[in-house]
Amino acid sequence: MGLTGKHKIIIAVAVSYFITLFVSTHIPIPQVVYRANVSDKWLHFLAYMNLFFLLWFSFFPDKKANWRKLAVWLIFLGAIICGGVDELSQPYTGRTCDFWDFTADAKGVSAGLIIVTFLTFRPSLLAVWAVSIFGVATLIKADLSKVAPILDTVYHVLAYAGFTLIWTQLINLYLSPKTIINRLLLMISMPLGLMLFVKASSMLLGRYFTTAEMLLSGGAVIAAATATCLFARKGYQKPFLGKGV
Repeated sequence: MGLTGKHKIIIAVAVSYFITLFVSTHIPIPQVVYRANVSDKWLHFLAYMNLFFLLWFSFFPDKKANWRKLAVWLIFLGAIICGGVDELSQPYTGRTCDFWDFTADAKGVSAGLIIVTFLTFRPSLLAVWAVSIFGVATLIKADLSKVAPILDTVYHVLAYAGFTLIWTQLINLYLSPKTIINRLLLMISMPLGLMLFVKASSMLLGRYFTTAEMLLSGGAVIAAATATCLFARKGYQKPFLGKGV
């Protein structure tokens, strides 16, 4: 049985992600990371949560994880081994092997396993994306708009536009708003709710955020939702829908 288009995309993204992850952990840490005062344990957690998510759906694109199946634990163990090999090989490239980094990797893998145990692909993708947005907002202690303004802009636009598009897919699969206004309001409700939650959490944790970041994030949400509505009205909706979720 041949691979579906969705399955091929997941595998391609997984391979690219793994290569990027391995390379980024074996080169000198960029100065922007130091200036941003990043919590590296959070970073390891998020990186390996995303890795397990991609590994699982590369093998089983339309299935939840069943803990009674051997495949679940083979993939889990494979992801844990990746974290161990990654840490053990870092001293050969001038980086430091850190047991607590490995622990954070294992926690991320475990979080990924829990997510795919309860959710299929698209809901899992939405959950992983939301956790990643929240994690990035809380792991950066400095004001990224001053440290790396271009990176800050790109992150807020892509993060919230991407979340909106994923949320839109779930709306298309499970809900049927009767008017375009209702559809648009439903599309922006979850992403804007996430944005407000993240910003409120950042404020409580003493992290920096600016009005400009909120405008960028909110604008990305509204632009993505509006564009999707326009495409749907012009008949471009079907290619994005599928039976598997």
